[in-house]
Amino acid sequence: MPSADNWDRVVIDVARQRPDAGLLRRLADGETAVVVLRNLLPAREFADNLDRIGKLFANASTTSYANGALTTIGPYLAKYLDDLDGYFTAAAEAKAMLEGVSYDLAGQVRAALGETFGLAAVEPAREPDGREYAASVVRIHADGVRNPLHNDNIMRDAKDTGIVLSGLAHQLSCVVCLQECDGGGELRIHPKPWEPSDEVHKIPDGLGYDEAVVAGYPGHEFKPQAGDVYLINPTRYHSIERVSGSNRITMGFFMGFADQRLDSAVVWG
Repeated sequence: MPSADNWDRVVIDVARQRPDAGLLRRLADGETAVVVLRNLLPAREFADNLDRIGKLFANASTTSYANGALTTIGPYLAKYLDDLDGYFTAAAEAKAMLEGVSYDLAGQVRAALGETFGLAAVEPAREPDGREYAASVVRIHADGVRNPLHNDNIMRDAKDTGIVLSGLAHQLSCVVCLQECDGGGELRIHPKPWEPSDEVHKIPDGLGYDEAVVAGYPGHEFKPQAGDVYLINPTRYHSIERVSGSNRITMGFFMGFADQRLDSAVVWG
């Protein structure tokens, strides 16, 4: 297990430095907390796409839980694992909606990640029948909102569904900060992966897990700035601390790798 001294982030100015080829491996193996990429795209691209997505805020959907809420533009797969047909329908509708306002940030970020890390491909995942997964999801964290401690592992959560993502070898997460909040909103991540015994800490009818699940594990906090693109291993426990002031707005997608080479990725929201 990483210690408090080495469970840290790596910050890279892509305009000046090419990332170490081993960074994706270190994330996949749970050895690095966060990889932050700055200047991955021109600043104007983030501003323009924030303006475009702002036209769709009225289309945002909020899912409420006993201890919080998730507000998103576009579907997220975890919500639809019991209704995959509904997910693919929503994904197609979201794609048309985003194209209608010329929102193309997800594609630009995928292309930049592919070039930066030398990946053969970074494309939305598809089922054998051609159905395409959502390419991204926009998350809006308003004043007072906190995302409790949780982890994301599609290989575990979809193991009985038969979807292609259930057979992946590794899952990472890419998050793009479109608008930073005035206060709070830090990502807090721990090196602990989920294990079955953790379910005693699951919050009944709510989001995530009690903080006791990461007792004894170091935590790393990172507050993103507008324009930051950062990568984490979401199978490790993480939370978004309570937001204050202006909305924390991010665009994100998961990245899946079919094998240990980590040389080609599929993405989904």
